[in-house]
Amino acid sequence: MVALAERTEITQKRLTMETTLEIAADTTAMRSLDWDRDRFDIEFGLQNGTTYNSYSIRGEKVALVDTSHAKFRQMYLDSLTGIIDPAQIDYLIISHTEPDHSGLVKDVLELAPQATVVGAKVAIQFLENLIHTPFQSKIVKNGDKLDLGNGHEIEFVSAPNLHWPDTIFTYDAKTQILFTCDAFGMHYCSDSTYDEDLSAIEADYRFYYECLMAPNARSVLSAMKRMKALPEITTIATGHGPLLRYNLVELTGRYEQWSKEQTKAEKTVAVFYVSDYGYSDRLSQAIAHGITKTGIAVEMLDLRSADIQEVRELTEMAAGLVIGAPPVSGAVGASSEAAINTILAAASKKQTVGLFETGGGDDLSVYPLRNQFKEQGIKEAFPNILIKETPTEATYKLCEEAGTDMGQWLGLKKAIKQMKSLDSDLDKALGRLSGGLYIITATKGEVSSAMLASWVTQASFEPLGLTIAVAKDRAIEALMQVGDTFVLNVLAEDNYQALMKHFLKRFPPGADRFAGVKTQPAKNGSPILSDALAYLECEVVSRMELSDHHIVYSQVELGRVSNPDALSAVHHRKVGNHY
Repeated sequence: MVALAERTEITQKRLTMETTLEIAADTTAMRSLDWDRDRFDIEFGLQNGTTYNSYSIRGEKVALVDTSHAKFRQMYLDSLTGIIDPAQIDYLIISHTEPDHSGLVKDVLELAPQATVVGAKVAIQFLENLIHTPFQSKIVKNGDKLDLGNGHEIEFVSAPNLHWPDTIFTYDAKTQILFTCDAFGMHYCSDSTYDEDLSAIEADYRFYYECLMAPNARSVLSAMKRMKALPEITTIATGHGPLLRYNLVELTGRYEQWSKEQTKAEKTVAVFYVSDYGYSDRLSQAIAHGITKTGIAVEMLDLRSADIQEVRELTEMAAGLVIGAPPVSGAVGASSEAAINTILAAASKKQTVGLFETGGGDDLSVYPLRNQFKEQGIKEAFPNILIKETPTEATYKLCEEAGTDMGQWLGLKKAIKQMKSLDSDLDKALGRLSGGLYIITATKGEVSSAMLASWVTQASFEPLGLTIAVAKDRAIEALMQVGDTFVLNVLAEDNYQALMKHFLKRFPPGADRFAGVKTQPAKNGSPILSDALAYLECEVVSRMELSDHHIVYSQVELGRVSNPDALSAVHHRKVGNHY
């Protein structure tokens, strides 16, 4: 059934188009390959670029599923018109309205004004405000069907919050292909149309899930439950990365497993935001990602389309609340005001709250809102995050760290309980494992971070390699993905106290870890601590996930000792169930 019939490549700043004919009967995939994109969505780093995938289904009637990013405008339209006469397009199915998938909807409708736009109610409403040109539309909900003829009966699956509130999946009964847009995708750009090489893609697949889907784990499970009601699925046609066919059962199984683990968390934080207003969705996603790193679950709710009863129920069950300031005027402002009042009425002093302005220009001020929560005795999880300009990498990192601080605070009692849970003899015996004292430093783009470490060991001779255990909730963890570089600074036995004391401090979100510390740049760009005994420049080769840590294996590129006669500092613990 797989026939790679044609590939059209138009190179322009490493942007190419891949046209794959007949991925199934009467079905074409158009993949826009963005080879060099290194940041995405909540500003997490990409190692392997990304793709934006669009599809056509040709029965007696023709449907186009999603478009592409605006940066591919001419290349995409040339590819589209080379496959289909736009006058023959009957339906334009919008999986969700995020610009990387709907960025060319207006252009397609100019070529095919007769086409009916199909999508969830929220998606159609957003497109009406975006396009400002009348178009035919059809609102669909879970279970609705659309017959294209020749056996291509389309069924729609509601999948809100994956990862936008208006997401729908599209299932073709004839080809048994499920078109899922963001869900089950990954930011991975290669010449491979499918997922043949599992080892090559699994790190990006997991990282994508952690950043975009983990904060919506309950929604993932709800969507997967609806998927199970469908007949057999042989291929998942994603919006990003390769299509899933060869490892379909394995990769969807991982989604289900990861999501179940997320939802088992004892506590949940409710994150309220307004999609498509300012930077609300991206900032909230960054904060949510920081929270989930600590093992606390997240429920995200878009105030643009939320039901008041849903807002109340989520507020009452949550241990923490995060609120992105909504607009104060217009229809969205009115509905958001009602939602905010509901949150205030349902909140209790047992909770904690964090607020951020979204940069929409018409934001509700967070200061009076903060005072209202304070008057109710509700503790502040992190200082107000105020967005006055376009967010930078540092802004998103600040948001992630704020979320991590909130999650760590909410999980503090559980952590203390775990510290006391091991048998005394076992605890003391495990504590006799000694380690060194090291400071890991890393820089990626505008963001720098550091971490005190002792779980470090050499792991290989050829190539020279070492492993480091990094807790999932450490700020530096996001800078130690496969392909990232860092410096391992080895502390001296007679000169470690000042550096250890400095890096043991609890830094507020977004704080400069290196203020007041002497550093010099390594060749890989990360800071070398001038007072360290030795340093090693490293590149991350692989990561293994454990329950609460990642084991990061890295290849050593360069190294130097400042004082050959000095000894390395050694760290001894008395107990083994906490640092």
